[in-house]
Amino acid sequence: MTKLEFIEALKKGLQGIPQVDIDRSVEFYSEMIDDRTEDGLSEEEAVKAVGSVDDAVNNILKEIPLPKIVKEKVRPKRGLSAWEIVLIILGFPLWFPLLAAFFSVILAVVVALWSVIVSLYAVDLSLLLAGVGCIFGSVITFIFGSMPLGLVMLAAGLILGGLAVLFFLLFNVITKGFLWLHKQFFLVLKRSIIGKGSAK
Repeated sequence: MTKLEFIEALKKGLQGIPQVDIDRSVEFYSEMIDDRTEDGLSEEEAVKAVGSVDDAVNNILKEIPLPKIVKEKVRPKRGLSAWEIVLIILGFPLWFPLLAAFFSVILAVVVALWSVIVSLYAVDLSLLLAGVGCIFGSVITFIFGSMPLGLVMLAAGLILGGLAVLFFLLFNVITKGFLWLHKQFFLVLKRSIIGKGSAK
């Protein structure tokens, strides 16, 4: 693929986002290809080193906020005629609740998933605090109470502390997976808004 073919495919894949972002992205990737050709690569090798157009489009879309894409998509490309304005106003009771419901569902899903992550870490913190409490209580029990009860409390504290560490590592893996899923969800949403399934 030549530089010109890459740039044209990139422009096509980015149609639907603000023109200023398209221009900035095209300039960035054009300079990246030029830098590689100055380092001694052929034009085709430089384009290959930059990566695929689809990856470039995905990276650009990840950086652009969703409201900016929505605003660009709903912005009229030409002036509205009087009958279109009247139709928009009369249709407001229908289209506005649907739009609000769409964004409410997205927000509810995101909040619910983040609530699960926060709950997992709350459980982990509870285990850690319970473990520290048991260890501290075992010291008090050793001093003022019985040795067997102190040993049981110490063992319980160590077990709870170990579970807290184990769960913390597990929850970190779950959180990384969730963050990846979160990014993919918004990438798919952005692609569906701009109307591009895949850049070729």
